Amino acid sequence: MALTGKLETEVEVKVAADKAYGIFRSQTHQLPNIASDMIHKTEIHEGDWETPGSIKSWNYTIEGNVLSLKETIEKIDEENKSITYKVVDGDVLKLYKSMKVTIQVTAKNDGSSLMKVIIDYEKLKEDSPDPHPYLEFAAKVFKHIETHLLKA
Repeated sequence: MALTGKLETEVEVKVAADKAYGIFRSQTHQLPNIASDMIHKTEIHEGDWETPGSIKSWNYTIEGNVLSLKETIEKIDEENKSITYKVVDGDVLKLYKSMKVTIQVTAKNDGSSLMKVIIDYEKLKEDSPDPHPYLEFAAKVFKHIETHLLKA
C-alpha cells in the first residue's frame, strides 16, 4: 500500500470563475459566514489573508468531529485561478505526514465554473485512511460558496 496519494474532485457551480476564485484569493475570512455549519473560525497568525507564506488557522467540522489546522499559502497562480495551501499544524497531521490542498477554478462558456480541489498527501502509517472526507468537505464548501454568491 502506498503512503503517498493524490485525490481530486470537481464541482460545477453556477457562478462566474472570477467570483468563485475571489473567495479563496482574498475573502477566505468570509468562509465562516458562508459555510458556518462546516467552518467555524479562521484567524491570521502571520502575514495576511492573501500573501504566500502567511499562516492561518481554521476550526472546522468533518464527519461530526470539530478539528483545527494551520495552513500556509504555498503558491498562487492568478492565470489559472489556482491556490495551493500546505498544512503546517493541526489535527490532520495526526494521520498524515504532509498534506497540500490546491483549489482551482475554471470558467465554462455558459458563465458557470468548475471548482476543483486536489489533495496531495503522505500518510503517517500504512493503515491511515485516505483523506476522502476532506474531498467531500471541499465539495460541500463549494456549494455553499455558490449559494452565497447567487444571493449577492
